[in-house]
Amino acid sequence: MKKKAGLFDLDGVIFDTEGQYTQFWSEEGKLLQESSDFSACIKGRTLKEILDRYFPDQKQADEVIKRLSRFEQEMVIEYIPGAREFILGLKEQGVKLAIVTSSNDLKMQNVYRLHPEVKKVFDVIITADKITRSKPDPECYLLAARELGMKKEECVVFEDSFSGLEAGRRAEMKVVGLATSNPAEKIADKADVVVPDFRGLSFTDILN
Repeated sequence: MKKKAGLFDLDGVIFDTEGQYTQFWSEEGKLLQESSDFSACIKGRTLKEILDRYFPDQKQADEVIKRLSRFEQEMVIEYIPGAREFILGLKEQGVKLAIVTSSNDLKMQNVYRLHPEVKKVFDVIITADKITRSKPDPECYLLAARELGMKKEECVVFEDSFSGLEAGRRAEMKVVGLATSNPAEKIADKADVVVPDFRGLSFTDILN
């Protein structure tokens, strides 16, 4: 079946922000005295899930929210190499576009402030505030397809995280893995196609 829609994760796929988030959550993990890689443990989860699981004390959770809000207001939000050109190219070809992110609406307001073109280019934007189950559950991608009016067989998912790649697979969609957050060899068995970024990439390349 012909592919008619591109469903994009946000951080690490459209925007090069994963490194900044890794640093932020690693520092938060130190406050919890977590011995494991805390940033890896929470990757792909919604803020509500992170707070409920790791910061059940409301006062502590409120402090995390304040620090995260300040961090997101100051963070640098730049495109992954080639992403803007690739996405605009799809738009010109009539491909339907969706953002599917674990970020909430408040975070997205900052994205829109820095990159107002995002609201114009994407037909559907699915945030954590629209879903009840986060990645790797496929709910977010199935919802995006439904809001676009597309069948799952018509959709291509673009992801970088393990949980996101699994969500795309469980949604039974074609999955393109970006080796921006994890080495290509680590995500090769979780995606149909693996690319370093979007430079020089076309939709035809992916479908072939």
